[in-house]
Amino acid sequence: MTENEKPLDQAVEDELKGVPEHLREGGDEADAMSEALESLRRDLENAKQEVLYAQAETQNVRRRLEREKDEARAYAATGFARDILSVADNLARAVQAIPESLRADDSMKGLVIGIEATQRELEKVFASHGITRIAAVGLPLDPNQHQAMLEVPSADHEPGTVVSEMQAGWMIKDRLLRAAMVAVAKAPD
Repeated sequence: MTENEKPLDQAVEDELKGVPEHLREGGDEADAMSEALESLRRDLENAKQEVLYAQAETQNVRRRLEREKDEARAYAATGFARDILSVADNLARAVQAIPESLRADDSMKGLVIGIEATQRELEKVFASHGITRIAAVGLPLDPNQHQAMLEVPSADHEPGTVVSEMQAGWMIKDRLLRAAMVAVAKAPD
């Protein structure tokens, strides 16, 4: 235990060593000194409390900044990802638009394989950055992930079930990047 860590009573005794005995007990001077000592004790306790509060506040600020930094790093690509989704949509439309006759044509096979490989690579890059496609068709409408564009009368599906997807929806980690635009079943008229 260092000199600064002495118990409070011991520290007071050490301070009083230089005070003559007749001043330690009795008399107005002793009362004044006792009051001054009590005042110093209260001030010391208040200062200790203020230091503890300041340390706690500093730790809270440090934690909050660390959390904000982690979130900024995790979601930094959100704007870019939102912009690149239109490229992914167009690439998917291009793959879907290729007729079977062109897929079978030997002169076009390389082009078709290249476009499909590009689409797979884009999906792989999305996955590596936590960007995932939202499941929609066959699931109940989830207003947090799906945007209902129209209702379709259907005897085959429960009302409120997604029957088709007009535009894919995407998430980045646990945040919505873009809602899926869907058609929802309703009871037939």
